[in-house]
This record gives sequence, C-alpha cells and structure tokens, in this order.
Amino acid sequence: MNIEPDRLTKKERHELILSEVRRSASIRISKLARRIGVAGETIRRDLIELGEAGLINRTYGGATISLVTSEPVIAERGLTMVEERARVGRGAAGLIERGRVLMIDGGSTTYEVARSLSQLGRDLTIITNSIGVASVAGANPGFRVILCPGTYDSREAAVLGEDTVEFVRRYNADIAIIGASALNAEGPSDMISGAAAVKRAMMGRSLSTMLVVTNDKFGRSGLERVCALSQISDVVTDSEPAAALRAAIDEAGGELHVFAE
Repeated sequence: MNIEPDRLTKKERHELILSEVRRSASIRISKLARRIGVAGETIRRDLIELGEAGLINRTYGGATISLVTSEPVIAERGLTMVEERARVGRGAAGLIERGRVLMIDGGSTTYEVARSLSQLGRDLTIITNSIGVASVAGANPGFRVILCPGTYDSREAAVLGEDTVEFVRRYNADIAIIGASALNAEGPSDMISGAAAVKRAMMGRSLSTMLVVTNDKFGRSGLERVCALSQISDVVTDSEPAAALRAAIDEAGGELHVFAE
C-alpha cells in the first residue's frame, strides 16, 4: 500500500527511505517510488542528498547502507593520514585555553591532539583512558595527567569497560575531546562498543565536546552511534566536508573548524 505523497515532507521521505534501506540492506529506486508514491526522479534526488550526507551508498538504480565493518588497530592507523591528523591535532590544540580540564579518549587523532598540547606552555589537567595520550601528555611538567583504570584493549592501546566508565563519572571537565571511526549526518560512530561507551561517559561529565576527525571518516557509518550531531560543540577536521554533511553540522549547532593545507 502506497503512502499518500502529499502528506510527506522531504524529511519524512528521507526517514522512510532510510528505514526501507536498513530493512532490506539494498533497494531499487522503482520500489521506493512505488512504496512512497512519488516519481522516480524525486527518489533519485533524495538518494543524492542522503548519499552526500553519508547515510547511504548510491548504486546503479538504487542504494545500500554505508557501513564501516572493520577498522585497523591504532598502530596501523598511525601510519596513514599522517599529515592530516597532525593538522587536526595542531588545530584542536590551538583552541584549548590555559587551565582547562580535558577528557581525551583513545585514538590516533586524539593522540595527535595530546602531542600538540604537550608542546604548548599551558597548565592543563588531562583525564584519559589512552596509554599513548597519558604518555605524551605526561612529558609536559605543567600537565596533571589522570589515567583511568580498566581492561586493556590492545587494538586501541587504551583501557575500556565498566571500571573505566565508572571512574570517568567521578570527575568534571571543561571539554571532552573524542575521535570516531565514522561521521555522517546522524553523528559520529565507532566500531568498538566499549570505546563508544567511554566517549559517552566523557561527554556526560564535560561542559562541551570537541570531535576530532580526518576527512576519510566523512560519509561513513560505524557499528555503534556515539551521539547525535547536536551533542557536539566543535568539529575539528582537515578538509571541508560535503555540502550535505556541512549543512547537518551547521543545523545541529556545532562549529566546524577546518585546518587545510
């Protein structure tokens, strides 16, 4: 049974399209047009917009879900996007004021933020679950570094689990600095559920949240969504995202900081 097209806004059409694609994994334009009761050309325009926002992969005559199914371990990620992550790290560090309390989660890009911060003469308190972040931040004598307890995960060189989350909830911070496996119009996501839980715990104890990501994360979906875009105060990256994702960030109220070459 078709849905009455006059009763559907573009947003409602997009939500219905996403629901159909998720249910079927892939779907044809002709089927979507019959289901929603609009012209195929309307569906094609909708798919273009959803594709630019990173919510689907467009295919010939249809669409599939855009999903990240695996991610290299942190040591391997550290060998790619080197200059891009360094720019993000320097840019994000430059936004941090003296005397702040920061929560920084594990990841190759958040490590670069910590490395850049450690080179600046600022008194900071850093609470982290990352061995690498703690090590590089601890090299600065002006920093107070608090390392979370938990179960060590060699993939991320970080501690995760209930003990980590409970420990984070004991503290208050000015800014949570988090990374992500993927970023689209629905928000950042991560491939490791334990890491996503720590990110959410840090966000819950911080006045604001800074997301640091390189452009290879744009338009993708990870296993578990961390939060909505509206919960992110600042997005720091190395390249301008596609128009649809940029619009979603602006609409959510976040501030985009692009540190390009």
